[in-house]
Amino acid sequence: MRLKSTVFLLLLIPAANLFAQEDLLNPFGDPFVQLSSGLPGCPVPSEPVYSRAQFQSLAHERSQRGVSCWLAGRCRLPNAYLYDREIVPRVKLAINASGQFGDTSLWALGERRFVWLKGCVSSDEQARRLEQLVRGLDDVEGVYLELMTGTDGAAPYPIKR
Repeated sequence: MRLKSTVFLLLLIPAANLFAQEDLLNPFGDPFVQLSSGLPGCPVPSEPVYSRAQFQSLAHERSQRGVSCWLAGRCRLPNAYLYDREIVPRVKLAINASGQFGDTSLWALGERRFVWLKGCVSSDEQARRLEQLVRGLDDVEGVYLELMTGTDGAAPYPIKR
């Protein structure tokens, strides 16, 4: 019986280590999608990663921020984070339909009606047109650009490992 108990405990150690692992990959389920892939060599951004402590700290804050726009009468949905699953696919559709961004490699992250655009564009002018396009979509509160012109240099966002 003692041998069975020891074997059982040894089997639990790897599971306990996985549970104790600090990094949580996109624990809030924020939509993160690739929009285009026309610029080879662009560094691939990492999905949002939070430590367990960050996740626990942000969970309450996000619940309050999410509902505040509805309470203020500025949102039709009861939580601003509920828009993100609608917005990010519309961003992809708009970019593809425009025909202006075939020579880019882009990803979008949606969080509370804000869109983070990450990746590589061919020119600064293209980045401005991209921001203008996304900012004009329904329900988009704001746009943050984390873009590189070309593929050389350091990415302005965490890279997928």
